[in-house]
Amino acid sequence: MNFDAYARTAVQLVNAGLDDLDGLRALFGEDLAWMGAEVTEKDLTPFRRAQRRLRDVFEYGTSGRDADAVAELNALLEAYPVQPRISGHDANDWHMHVTSRGASVSAEFLAGAVWGLSVWLCEYGSARFGICADERCGNVYLDTSSNNCRRFCSERCATRSHVAAHRARKRAATLTPA
Repeated sequence: MNFDAYARTAVQLVNAGLDDLDGLRALFGEDLAWMGAEVTEKDLTPFRRAQRRLRDVFEYGTSGRDADAVAELNALLEAYPVQPRISGHDANDWHMHVTSRGASVSAEFLAGAVWGLSVWLCEYGSARFGICADERCGNVYLDTSSNNCRRFCSERCATRSHVAAHRARKRAATLTPA
């Protein structure tokens, strides 16, 4: 079972634009297109609520409040319980899913996201949770760097932030009398 993939679904959810049903459908992408086809307006509320609570987990983790992150994840695990099942298309393709196929789209997706993030915290610690250092961004990420030094959610944000800092230093140097 690929727990990292489930943890990444939590990141994708927190960073998703859930302003409308189209934004929710975009969350699922091609791999989970069947989920996107099944969601309705009523699914927006549980996804938005879970999005806020998962963002809290990242904020707790990045500020060293591990006990709060764990308490919130435990509450989310109760709200979106894991019901493992084996799935596959033939005898060579057996794999695990975290919920029964009869579950609602929100229950299935959110159980996986919460489970994955919980396993990630237990495996790597909340110090590996991150919120982008680019003040214009605010996206969350999982730090997979070898020395836990990641500060940005993407290369784009890192470059944008570094260029802005360079330009600010240059401006400051030209404004300072010699």
